[in-house]
Amino acid sequence: MRTADFRFDLPPELIAQQPAPRRDGSRLLVVNRRTQKWEHRQFPDFLEFLVPGDTLVLNNSRVIPARLHGKNVKTDGQFEILLLEECGPNDWWAMMRPGKRAKIGTQIQLQDKSGRGAKILATVIATNDEGHRRLRFSSPENLFNELDKLGELPLPPYIERPVEKTEDRERYQTVFSEPAGSVAAPTAGLHFTPEMLQKIRGRGVKIAFLTLHVGAGTFLPVKVENVVDHKMHSERFEISSATVEAINESKKSGHRVIAVGTTATRALETVARLNAGKLKVYAGKTDIFICPPAEFKIVDALLTNFHLPESTLLMLVSAFAAPGEKHGGRELILSAYQAAIRERYRFFSYGDAMLIL
Repeated sequence: MRTADFRFDLPPELIAQQPAPRRDGSRLLVVNRRTQKWEHRQFPDFLEFLVPGDTLVLNNSRVIPARLHGKNVKTDGQFEILLLEECGPNDWWAMMRPGKRAKIGTQIQLQDKSGRGAKILATVIATNDEGHRRLRFSSPENLFNELDKLGELPLPPYIERPVEKTEDRERYQTVFSEPAGSVAAPTAGLHFTPEMLQKIRGRGVKIAFLTLHVGAGTFLPVKVENVVDHKMHSERFEISSATVEAINESKKSGHRVIAVGTTATRALETVARLNAGKLKVYAGKTDIFICPPAEFKIVDALLTNFHLPESTLLMLVSAFAAPGEKHGGRELILSAYQAAIRERYRFFSYGDAMLIL
């Protein structure tokens, strides 16, 4: 398939620039794979589609304040740093702007949120083929523990605000976030409130968590013409024994596993592919790229947000809409997207949701 097959036109005003007033105040487009139809609902209606014995799987990774600012020690030139992956204490791969000025050996004095110089230097020690820089920090403590003082939440590039709002510090995290490590939110989980999670449990539905630390690669466009030539970024994830037990119990009893988000889906299906379709306890990395045609061994239903044109996330959703078929459910999903555009749904991270049954 061609990358251009996943192109669609989105009016810019439909890109959500702030969250809905309430977490669960978004809309929900429910797509039925069997009937090839969809219906317009509100997010609290999600409860109606759950059946006792189902397992709902959520990604509980917490977003870190990964965007830093600093000055070139020699020239006073400004740098923006987006931390990508921790190699070890005070040792990170990062994206930098302007990248061309961040040559090996460049030293950068970090600034705190008020713009004052911090007593921490970042030294560029390596580069890679993707243009990323490896930085060594002089922090007396582990830099990871200093990020709340120095960093900002890395809101997606399509949210066009100069700085994070106070509400972002709460709303760009899920209410169940725990282990810190993501540089982008697992956005399908942003719609849930503690009250809604309690109602879900009250319906006899199990809630299970896994941790996949979302990388900045989730926003990267697919630059190749042929979809199969795309190289996926790598992300760390863990699936616990409690989650494996809950999911296996649902599968054994003929109930469904409902993944909240493409990140949860990628984690579950990675392990299934490594273990002949079975789910096991796992900790490691995944660079799985799910695109049509694809089979799904674990996930039976998917709750997700609306994704960027020509993105790997849209390709995954299209594959899920018709597992095993050459072109997946691309036409169904793009038709549903057009219906959402006509109805003025809000798109992307702070936007509305889609449930695929």
